[in-house]
Amino acid sequence: MDFNGFDFGGLFDVELALESLPFILEGIPMTLLVAIVGMAIGLVLGLLLALARSSKRVVLRWPARLYISFMRGTPMLVFLFILYFGLPVVGIELTAVMAASLGFGLNSAAYIAEIDRSALNSIDNGQWESARALNISYWPTLRTIILPQATRIAIPPLTSVFMDVVKGTSLAAVITVPELFQKTQIVAGREFDAMTMYVLVALIYWPICILIGFMQDRLELRYSRFL
Repeated sequence: MDFNGFDFGGLFDVELALESLPFILEGIPMTLLVAIVGMAIGLVLGLLLALARSSKRVVLRWPARLYISFMRGTPMLVFLFILYFGLPVVGIELTAVMAASLGFGLNSAAYIAEIDRSALNSIDNGQWESARALNISYWPTLRTIILPQATRIAIPPLTSVFMDVVKGTSLAAVITVPELFQKTQIVAGREFDAMTMYVLVALIYWPICILIGFMQDRLELRYSRFL
């Protein structure tokens, strides 16, 4: 299509996209691996940070606040460089996949911690008091009474964090992780058609995030029984 001298067909080469699609799709397993491992680390660490952040003990509360502030205030790309290129200076060497998974886990934990803290604080204090009156200790109360209700509240923002982690794995290409975007860059450099490749990879990330949104709906339905 030519519109006043501008060739819109040059924006996306369908033939090249179809030819390159199998090679680029090979990066999906690595993208999901880094995202899932990173999210798993973030969920565990984030909950611990949320509990420490809400603690009345200064020795727990302030380190948690400092960690959250640092991770939210530093670029993810810089942190990946520190883990992959910086740690070997002190004798700690991580593979690219390990560095990416750990990096996204440690970074996402800061955001997850604030989500968890907000969700936990939204549960009525009367439930804690009722549990104490029944002589139920802290951890059983948290695990069986508070967390199931807080999880339902936290699912939508946690899903958004997971989507951001999935899309953010594209940054792992700079430390040679063979994920979706790195595969895309290889083809873009070889074929000299970056626009087609970047549009194509955007169209691949989109249905992945749609699937994650569907999973969110299923989880919300499951946890709605705690209403």
